Amino acid sequence: MTVLPGDGIGPEVVEATLSTLDALDAPLSFDVLDHVNASAYRRSGHALTDGDLARITSGSAVLLGAFGDPALEDTDYVRSVLLRLRLEFDLYANYRPVRLWQDRLSPLRDPSKRAVDCVIVRENTEGLYSGVGGALRAATPWETAVDADISTYHGVSRIIDFAFSVAAEKVCMVDKANAVRSGGSLWQRCWREAAERHPDKRASHLYVDAAAMKLVTDPTEFEVVVTNNSYGDILSDLTAALAGGLGLAASASLNPETGFGLYEPVHGTAPDIAGKGIANPLATVLTAALLYERLELTAEADALRRAVTAAIAKGRVTPDLGGDLSTREAAAAVRAEL
Repeated sequence: MTVLPGDGIGPEVVEATLSTLDALDAPLSFDVLDHVNASAYRRSGHALTDGDLARITSGSAVLLGAFGDPALEDTDYVRSVLLRLRLEFDLYANYRPVRLWQDRLSPLRDPSKRAVDCVIVRENTEGLYSGVGGALRAATPWETAVDADISTYHGVSRIIDFAFSVAAEKVCMVDKANAVRSGGSLWQRCWREAAERHPDKRASHLYVDAAAMKLVTDPTEFEVVVTNNSYGDILSDLTAALAGGLGLAASASLNPETGFGLYEPVHGTAPDIAGKGIANPLATVLTAALLYERLELTAEADALRRAVTAAIAKGRVTPDLGGDLSTREAAAAVRAEL
């Protein structure tokens, strides 16, 4: 398995997580590419080389910390790593499970509606983030910017089918077809066809504004939500907040056909706390649990989740969750529960 620690708090949370994974004694080895980062990009103009990609290809998965540097004003660096990996391995399914690990972490007032336990399935290779567009008369008072929202029948059909495949009972498709007519019409047609292919699952639909409101008022009604790239980005951060914050938010970008996946915590580089030793490693630990689960190391994945649950219940956590532990101490608290 390849490990890309990256930038900001990425190396800190990855180091803490790898020490925890070592305690499991699972049959996995780690190829750590700690030279793939913003410093290398500034020096050479390249972050992820063809040689790096070959090493990644030889593995079964990638565990990633975080990529980004506020000193780099353009987005080319991050895109050269994350977008390249998504496209090279066709990681079209972004899988973001959300679970409330401890009742006290929820911002919701009604106890009966706090127990969020759902998955946001986000299309990962199309949409507004596909990079299609440009600017006319840039840096003038007449500047015109265009970003195209790309949806294909192939891409939409397969992400909806994946959502049905991971659902036990019900799937809600979220779009804005009443305002975004062309792409919305395509999503609606693919949705109807997929629902017919999966008659054993309950299918429902919400516009994205209504879905955001419903997630806040009663997230317990959702099991699997499937949507496009940009809406999925927003809704997954919203649901993460309902479960205690980004410090607990895990994600995986998957190719369900090949089995290859990129596993990454949602929180990003968090430059404001990088180097302070207080970053929460639990999102990365829970991301590793997703990875182990996909590799059919179910016992190890369950052990990690039980240990995280126990550490949170005892308040053995970093400041963002109300504790006073450092990154390394929080990881040690999880190891103590294994």
